[in-house]
Order: sequence, then C-alpha cells, then structure tokens
Amino acid sequence: MTDEADRNAAMFRALGHPVRLGIMRQLAREPETCACDFAEVFGVSQPTISQHLKVLREAGLVTTRRRGTQICYSVHPGGLDQLDGLLSGLRPVPLAEVG
Repeated sequence: MTDEADRNAAMFRALGHPVRLGIMRQLAREPETCACDFAEVFGVSQPTISQHLKVLREAGLVTTRRRGTQICYSVHPGGLDQLDGLLSGLRPVPLAEVG
C-alpha cells in the first residue's frame, strides 16, 4: 500500500461513523463551528465530539482556527477535492469509450 492509498482509506474510515458524517454535513452548512456546539446537536459528550473531530482533522477533512478560547472547525476543501477525485476514478468507463 502507498501512503496515498493509506490517506484515502483514512478519509473513508473517518466518514464511516454516523456522528463524523453528521459533523461534516453540519460544517458544510455552518463553517467555523465551535467544537462545543456539536455535543448538543448529536447528543453525545464533549470528549466524544473531540475524539470525532480529531479523527476528521487527522484524515485531512477539517481545518481548525482558534477564536479566543474556542477552536472552530470548517470543512477542508483540499480533503474534499481529494475524495472527489478518488470517487471520480471509481466510476466505470462507458463501453463506448473503452473500445
């Protein structure tokens, strides 16, 4: 396996949990969301949210920005571009283009 394949797999694993997928959807609607706002939305503890955000950050799917004492999260466009390219490469080529 290559480093790139490992990174791609980590992105898919990160999105494979319902809370993390929900966090990504929330961030798509509301960038610069504070970590503390997610616990209430998903009905889980703050430490659990922090762990999910760490997985998303390490997978390259979210970015952080400090705002005073709060850490705000946004979707990382580069991570989504990488996923989009990977998914595009998985689409079958129409038979007319093969032959």
